[in-house]
Parts: sequence; C-alpha cells; structure tokens
Amino acid sequence: MKTQTPLALSAAVATLALLPAANAQNNWGSVNPATATYVIVNPQVNGNRSLVSGGDYQTVLRAMSTDSAGAIKRRYPGATIATDANTPGAIKVTPVLNAPGALLPWAKFSAALSLKLPSGQVINVRQNFGVLEVYQHRYNAANYIFDQLAGQLP
Repeated sequence: MKTQTPLALSAAVATLALLPAANAQNNWGSVNPATATYVIVNPQVNGNRSLVSGGDYQTVLRAMSTDSAGAIKRRYPGATIATDANTPGAIKVTPVLNAPGALLPWAKFSAALSLKLPSGQVINVRQNFGVLEVYQHRYNAANYIFDQLAGQLP
C-alpha cells in the first residue's frame, strides 16, 4: 500500500477546503448575488448555548443579524438588505453558530450562512473557527466571522 506524501495530503486538504466556495459559486442560476436583495432571518445558535447568559443570548442573535447583513453588504456593495421576510425575490439568509462544548482556547466551533434563493434552492457556506482566533477580534468578532463566510460567496 502506497502512502501519500505530506505535500500530496496538503494539496488534497486544500482542495477539499475550497469545495464549499466552489459549490456556492455554481448554484446561483439566474440570480446575481452582487445586486440581489437579501433578508436576514432567524439566526440560530446550536451546541452549548449555556455559554451565554439569557440576556446576552439576545444580544448575540442581534449581532448575528446585523453583522451578517453588514458582511454581505461589504462583499456586495450593490446588494440590498431588506427587513421584510416576505420581500419578493429576496434571498433569505440564516446565520448559524455551532457553539463548542466549552470556551477553551483550543476549542473550535463552526459558523455558517444558509442562503435560500428565490427558486427554493439552498446554498450553504460554512467555516470552522478557533475560540482564541475569534477572541482576538474582541468586539469585532461577529464581523470577522461573517466576513470570512461572505468571502466564500461568488
């Protein structure tokens, strides 16, 4: 049995890391993401939600809404961010955080944007983050996370 070299393995991992972004680029159909209308709906936090107190939890959800909308607008300055979930032709965006079991410096969590196109098709972009990596951005942490996710969009 032949083993892969570290270089070949690194190339394979790098290719797999690009697949979500490539998939996101190919599934938009006739929608132009740069000029589309987006509506942020129902942010979700999964995993250990007890890491945040009840009052802070609502703040986290609001930050997920505003910062994901801001990231989309920074990615696509010509896009429109609407507030009415019933806006005709709008892409419905659900920001998602999957919290780790504990806030340890080496812990990882994932964040995602789930975009439901007017056709009904769903495009998901996701990325893993280290707790320490995000903590370094302090008050700008949610902007950092959602900018990384929006950067995967075409």
